[in-house]
Amino acid sequence: MIQTLPHPTLLRYVYNELPAEQQHEVEDALLHDPELAAACADLLLAQRTLNGLVRAPRPATTATILQYSRTFLSR
Repeated sequence: MIQTLPHPTLLRYVYNELPAEQQHEVEDALLHDPELAAACADLLLAQRTLNGLVRAPRPATTATILQYSRTFLSR
């Protein structure tokens, strides 16, 4: 019988936030449930994609903000 895992548990597995015992349980479930393994693979792909995103503003945005802030210094 395939036992489903709560989605938060799978997310914690993807982010390596589970205690060792729970991690082994999830890995065992992944070996025996292809649908769960596919869902885990999707989460891992999403995690990799999100981690690759640029987390800084464009230089033009920074320049515009700085230019705007200078208007307050000249008063």
